[in-house]
Amino acid sequence: MSMEELTPIFLLGPTGCGKSQLAVELAERMGCAEIVSADAYQVYRDMPILTAAPRASELERVPHHLIGFLETNESNDAATHARRAQNAIAEIQARGNRPIITGGSGLYVKFISHGISSAPPSDSSLRAELDALPLRELVARLKEADSEGAAHTNLKNPRYVARNLEIVMIGGKPLSYWQNNWQHAPSGPGFVLTRETSELDDRIARRARSMIEEGVADEVRALGDLSATASKTLGLNEVQSLIAGEITRDELEQVLTLITRQYAKRQRTWLRRESWLTPVDAYHTPVECVLRALFP
Repeated sequence: MSMEELTPIFLLGPTGCGKSQLAVELAERMGCAEIVSADAYQVYRDMPILTAAPRASELERVPHHLIGFLETNESNDAATHARRAQNAIAEIQARGNRPIITGGSGLYVKFISHGISSAPPSDSSLRAELDALPLRELVARLKEADSEGAAHTNLKNPRYVARNLEIVMIGGKPLSYWQNNWQHAPSGPGFVLTRETSELDDRIARRARSMIEEGVADEVRALGDLSATASKTLGLNEVQSLIAGEITRDELEQVLTLITRQYAKRQRTWLRRESWLTPVDAYHTPVECVLRALFP
């Protein structure tokens, strides 16, 4: 195959939509494809339940890359992950196979698909100053400096707020400038798996219940030291609250469902802005739809 025929395929979607299973089915139908994860947290080997990593049966069906290879005390970030992904993509292509990139971590995907953004690098002294501020003050300063950027920031996450404020302060431009300052067109065709919100909410609720039944509390209880990245894993604090006796099992199920739905909503908002992605309806033979688009 030519390199053009081996360009990466991006198969994206919000958490819980079924994109991991679809990626496996697509790879099997193509017969010469391997999957590269663009998930920020499935890189950790000791948190497969909490991160909803692909199951062993899925990993056995198709080669996967960047899944479960880091210790939880190791850090990860979008730029580092993108470089690892590019190495994996090159190796897959060298074998004559086609990479399928799947995941829902927006910046991680964007760095792989469009290249690493030239946003200003972190300044250690300024970052230390910002990290020392309470979240309320960070949010207020970001809203004052860039109200539009603040509206598109997860204002409950101090790390995100501090980094975005740092970018605005150092770069002297709004976040929208840096978020659109990509050097390249997409490196391959992209698809986004869509479901009705009510159906996605139901799937998320079932997954939260399944995580608890599969032993997510034991998984978290066994964890050692956590890096700054691993400690931000969705649901980790809530499971730790169960372990500490601060909430019940039923309350954990409810809060896991809620925060995952909120995360999925933010993902859908980001995905809608990515005009290069082609929507694929989960109810209308999505594998066939993707194959028809790739091989008309």
